[in-house]
Amino acid sequence: MSVLPFLRIYAPLNAVLAAPGLLVVAALTTPNLSGRSRLALTALLAVIWGAYLLQMAATLLKHRAGDLRDRTPAIAIDVLAVLVPLAAFLLGGTPDWSLYCGVWLLKPLRDSTFFPVLGRVLANEARNLIGVTTLFGVVLFGVALAAYVIERDIQPEKFGSIPEAMWWAVVTLSTTGYGDHIPQTFAGRVLAGAVMMTGIGIFALWAGILASGFYQEIRREDFVRNWQLVAGVPLFEQLGPAVLVEIVRALRPRNLPAGAVICRSGETGDRMFFVVEGRVSVATPNPVELGPGSFFGEMALISGEPRSATVNAATAVSLLSLHAADFQMLCSSSPEIAEIIRKTALERRGAAPMA
Repeated sequence: MSVLPFLRIYAPLNAVLAAPGLLVVAALTTPNLSGRSRLALTALLAVIWGAYLLQMAATLLKHRAGDLRDRTPAIAIDVLAVLVPLAAFLLGGTPDWSLYCGVWLLKPLRDSTFFPVLGRVLANEARNLIGVTTLFGVVLFGVALAAYVIERDIQPEKFGSIPEAMWWAVVTLSTTGYGDHIPQTFAGRVLAGAVMMTGIGIFALWAGILASGFYQEIRREDFVRNWQLVAGVPLFEQLGPAVLVEIVRALRPRNLPAGAVICRSGETGDRMFFVVEGRVSVATPNPVELGPGSFFGEMALISGEPRSATVNAATAVSLLSLHAADFQMLCSSSPEIAEIIRKTALERRGAAPMA
């Protein structure tokens, strides 16, 4: 019998064990800790380390079985979490070996989706970020040079060299203002004011570049996901790429649990829906269920009347919604799609109300 299914239970232990493990590391640095308490905390560290050892074994077995692909960071973190504390314990020979358990800080990041996104943002915006960083370095050295020239004779112990003045420049550019180095001359204070305003501008540039990069990356991921959802609707399979792009931009994904109300009878119909996954139930005198590829809510958009039926999610459902304005745009740009929707609406009107 394979041990792989048994070892899989250790996969969610990253954040669950990292927090108490790091708290134990912090507690072990307390100077007046009793010997019994220190022993108990050390035993707890050993238990956590053992759990991570089993998780590392599970990870390596999955990788060997081909269940893990492109998961080199996860494997590396699992191995480091085990080997670094073990090497410190075997080779360090000091009470400070527990500090090496600080490598467990990496464990909550193991399965994070944020850092791959951050890596792509940094790669995409590398040119702009390097440019602003270069500007920061130029301003930093120039400010330190100016402060050295202005203040060296009055405060030689604080501004007696450019490296010493550079500390003041860093603190002032970042607008931290520790107050340990303060210009005494009028020119020095004018310089300090200008440096603080410049620092605000530089950090605003950094923040703006990163914010724009994250927005573009998230928008790109949303577009890809929406494209995959739209491509799964049979009604859109006959459309060309140009029209499909417009539909992807217009449709909005929506995921609902089983039993959720999607639209109610009597409401103003401001959108129609396409079912991507799951099933919905239309509350008519003879209830109807619609599955993937179906659509509903179009009659309220065509006639302008309130919705004629309540629609609930029969199962967990993934929908795409199309607002009224986008519906009109779709009808004008894709007459064949508009004809299918109108034909279906007339058939449903003759049979039973369909929202």
